[in-house]
Amino acid sequence: MPFTRRKIAVIGAGFTGTTCALMIAQKELGDVVLVDIPSMENPTKGKALDMLETSPVQKFDSNITGTSSYEDIEGADLIIITAGIPRKPGMSRDELVATNAKIMKDVSEQVKQYASESYVLVLSNPVDAMTYVCYQTTGFPKNRVIGQSGVLDTSRFNTFVAQELGVSVEDVTSFVLGGHGDSMVPLVRYSHAGGIPLDKLLPQEKIEEIVERTRKGGGEIVHLLGEGSAYYAPAASLVLMVEAILKDKKRILPSIAYLEGEYGYENIYLGVPTILGGNGIESIIELPLSNDEKGQLDYSADAVKNVMALVDSQ
Repeated sequence: MPFTRRKIAVIGAGFTGTTCALMIAQKELGDVVLVDIPSMENPTKGKALDMLETSPVQKFDSNITGTSSYEDIEGADLIIITAGIPRKPGMSRDELVATNAKIMKDVSEQVKQYASESYVLVLSNPVDAMTYVCYQTTGFPKNRVIGQSGVLDTSRFNTFVAQELGVSVEDVTSFVLGGHGDSMVPLVRYSHAGGIPLDKLLPQEKIEEIVERTRKGGGEIVHLLGEGSAYYAPAASLVLMVEAILKDKKRILPSIAYLEGEYGYENIYLGVPTILGGNGIESIIELPLSNDEKGQLDYSADAVKNVMALVDSQ
């Protein structure tokens, strides 16, 4: 049997979807099919062609095509779902739930029909609940339906720490757990710069400022943009997860995973440390938490459950 390139479908040709498609092609992770609604078919084809025409300049051999037909995702190895309306200034992620849940159900039905063996990464907000909708609708195993927020939230935390310390971002490591939003839980105790615990390098009040800025990191960008939401860092975070799966790298990355008893929670999608490899989420790492950390995670889990309950009631 001849070797063939991987096929990766990106659903949603907005800023995040197109940025993601280009980054995937630049890394030669596979051929990309960019999908949007029929009224956006020509702009989607145009964006795909424009990106493809960068390949001779940037020297990559990945094909990028645009379409509004889900038949074109048939046989895809991996699906990235970015479809949904963007968050507007003053709008919480939870307020997006009704509209985006319907979009997610429609998209997930198509994924189930045309790419039944695929692995799915979800980004659409509110992402914890939308990953749950995708899981319910596709009926795929839980290891193949994964949400992205923790890689992005951790990246934001690391950025702010590196800025404050005046050091390379490459030397900062940390973990952010819980739901994607104001209730996320940056684990300061597990955060280091150059292997040195963060609380040995920064005063407590500065760490708390960074934690608070990270929790509101998405809103800060929404406010600055005036319209739409962040897309460069979310796209880069998705591509990191794509690479971990397609290359079977077994990276330890925070993912939104379906929990069945881990951390004391049942039947909930929540951000936790995972091992991400060729079989999607291959395992969940359970870290020992202090009473305060567990209390924060409980609060975050309750916030996610409330949004999931909204989805279930519709």
